[in-house]
Amino acid sequence: MTSNRRIRQKPHRLPREHYRGRVTVSFTACIEDDRPAFTVADIVATSRTFLATAAAKHGCTVPIYCFMPEHLHVIFQGVDDNADTWAAMVKFKQLTGYWFSRDGRSLRWQGDFHDHIIRVDEDFIAHVRYTAENPVRRGLVRQWSQYPFTGAIGFDLQRLLADIAADSSAQDSRRSP
Repeated sequence: MTSNRRIRQKPHRLPREHYRGRVTVSFTACIEDDRPAFTVADIVATSRTFLATAAAKHGCTVPIYCFMPEHLHVIFQGVDDNADTWAAMVKFKQLTGYWFSRDGRSLRWQGDFHDHIIRVDEDFIAHVRYTAENPVRRGLVRQWSQYPFTGAIGFDLQRLLADIAADSSAQDSRRSP
């Protein structure tokens, strides 16, 4: 016997209130069909401007972003109780999506994005390191510092990444006999 009843699918996101306030959220957004979008400096610069606009509008800083050829890794951090990291990500995709279509680039974002709320007990540095090392894992550069499309907004990325390098050196020395 066949049922006409719809099966309700479980939403993958937490309720919106989890994205508001002084929270830190890692997002990954992909271009449809894995088309390379972020390989040219002027496209990344324009997209970075839209990222800064979206972050400011929704009360966020961006400790790190990394524009890979066909996707973006970004961490939004709410600066006050009124911040909205989810809305910042949605606004960024709207701004760039409109620009892509208006500029004749025939690029589109996938409809959804992956997000991960970085909780107090999680290692924030591990998420930043993962984002910074993405171009290295992909074989685009030998060291994260060589990749031109990694940066931060409203945050001292150089200091943060120096702390990561120091942390990595300390971990390596603890592993050595």
